[in-house]
Amino acid sequence: MKVLNFGSMNIDNVYNVDHIIAPGETENSTGIAHHCGGKGLNQSIALAKAGAPVWHAGQIGDDGKMLLDILSESGVHTDFIRKIQGHSGHTIIQVDKNGQNSIILFGGANRSMTRDFIDDVLSHFERDDVLLLQNEINELPYIIDKAAERGLRIFFNPSPYDELIASCDLSKIYMFFINEVEGAQITGKNDPDEILSEMKKLYPNASVLLTLGGNGSVCQTADETCHQNIFKVTPVDTTAAGDTYTGFFIAAYLEGKTLKEAMTLASKASAIAVTREGAAPSIPTRKEVDESTITE
Repeated sequence: MKVLNFGSMNIDNVYNVDHIIAPGETENSTGIAHHCGGKGLNQSIALAKAGAPVWHAGQIGDDGKMLLDILSESGVHTDFIRKIQGHSGHTIIQVDKNGQNSIILFGGANRSMTRDFIDDVLSHFERDDVLLLQNEINELPYIIDKAAERGLRIFFNPSPYDELIASCDLSKIYMFFINEVEGAQITGKNDPDEILSEMKKLYPNASVLLTLGGNGSVCQTADETCHQNIFKVTPVDTTAAGDTYTGFFIAAYLEGKTLKEAMTLASKASAIAVTREGAAPSIPTRKEVDESTITE
């Protein structure tokens, strides 16, 4: 069984600020850093660091060598990453004194996938392999349809949520990874219990992992519903927290861990990540998570 993550790779330009800037405001930055990121890249690194065999598929531009290097160094297979002319995806990220962030995203090479490229990548995977997707690349509906035809189990993080999601056949999703905002956008509900109830009505064959910020997370499958508290830490940068959770949860879930065990591991890994700066560089190793003494 293999994991394919068909996703984005970004160069993150991170600015440290006192507070997230308001419209019309000018604010001095107290620091700048350049990191590798993108939901796809972050989740692939989290999967690899958690011990899963993961292949990343996607595109980089002329400036993307650092993205390819960090994936390789983290243990991610990079056979299906293609270089094209132009810019890689990149972001402008504000991180305030409390560790909260605000992000502007430019798609670049992430939004230039061709169907021939997609078909070639998917041809290397077979029934019951896992496909992980986010919404930072183009041709998402096509990828979902073709992956479903091949019998891949599709794990989907519909973030950032936009009109493209409505054109995807979400009945083909095996498991959703959503936060409360995305849950409300999909279901029209705001209460977590109502979000889960509506997701079951809309997509009865799918499991749902719903993250609840400071209130932890809850996972709903056909057989059980499980809640997990957060681990208490002082945040420095929350940029890759959700991506770390996703990667570690999937890795543990595919190992055959119980739902509770997978959620506990993912929550602890996410808590460690927010105590560090950057996106990909903040993701801990499985050994660090297993040996951590932080508590709920």
